[in-house]
Amino acid sequence: MFLLSLAASFKDLKIFIYELPSQYNEDWLSNKRCSNHLFAAEVAIHRALMNTYDLRTFDPYEADFFFVPVYVSCNFSTVNGFPAIGHARSLLSSAVQLISSSYPFWNRSQGSDHIFVASHDYGACFHAMEDRAIADGIPEFMKNSIVLQTFGVNYKHPCQDVENVLIPPYIPPESLRKTLEKAPLTGNRDIMVFFRGKMEVHPKNVSGKFYSKRVRTEIWRRYSGDRRFYLQRHRFAGYQSEIVRSVFCLCPLGWAPWSPRLVESVALGCVPVIIADGIRLPFPSAVKWSDISLTVAEKDVGRLGRILEHVAETNLSTIQKNLWDPAVSKALLFNDQMQEGDATWQVLDSIYNKLDRSYRRRSRVSSQ
Repeated sequence: MFLLSLAASFKDLKIFIYELPSQYNEDWLSNKRCSNHLFAAEVAIHRALMNTYDLRTFDPYEADFFFVPVYVSCNFSTVNGFPAIGHARSLLSSAVQLISSSYPFWNRSQGSDHIFVASHDYGACFHAMEDRAIADGIPEFMKNSIVLQTFGVNYKHPCQDVENVLIPPYIPPESLRKTLEKAPLTGNRDIMVFFRGKMEVHPKNVSGKFYSKRVRTEIWRRYSGDRRFYLQRHRFAGYQSEIVRSVFCLCPLGWAPWSPRLVESVALGCVPVIIADGIRLPFPSAVKWSDISLTVAEKDVGRLGRILEHVAETNLSTIQKNLWDPAVSKALLFNDQMQEGDATWQVLDSIYNKLDRSYRRRSRVSSQ
């Protein structure tokens, strides 16, 4: 009933999508990774909104919100292959200059009814290192707008000091479907605790910061020889087949607190073990995180084995029952064609609750 009532409510919501020159978005798609890597929510949300005909308007004067489709995560480094976002500020600034000089809508509201996606380590601060991200801050031209971002913490932080909606990182739904075709959600789980990823034996000090605050190093040091733990430090393209075999999946912080492992674990039925103090999680009204996951303080990583053993002996079956509800994983996945209850739907629910930022609505009220 809740979702059905939202469907009726959304009929009043109108979003205008700027048609920017291709160098701001489409040109980047020549690299297939652009639409499939962990930051690709910027592409997925754009595609879903383009296909959401009931909500999209081609008349900007009847729009409540304006979506600015700029892809900044597809400039992959030739050195390490990771997304390089050093150009993000200039590309976004150029887009804002274009729309503010071509249309009246940005200037009339100072951008407060405009929506951007910043699906990066530290959101609209556009840097992977926290100290640099904080020093750079959010660009002035974006500070009045709404930012859809993967970064979120439950304390004051300069990189979330903007009207924001917390979104999940992007995981291709097709890859998850193929994994589940080979190994069902409720199938045999012969791995108790799983983690595959960067675990440095001697973490590097970058600008005074240690990678993962040494949490991953501590996990490797304490549990690499523990038969309950399946820990791997190297990349493996088929790692989702390991997640679907696992009972608990570790989701420790990296440089930033969030991780794509959160979404993959939920979608593949492995209980996420969140080790990232102060992390804020997406769509809490749709995903009851306390019912489907475990949270372990960074300082308690040395007790991880005992904590997980206790859960396995007590309430594991209840957590798994909650976790395996299809609506839970659906809420964290983006689809090219929006589906009722999926991640784009959750974004629109959050946007709908911000209608007080709509210039059109405010103008209508003031004229009555």
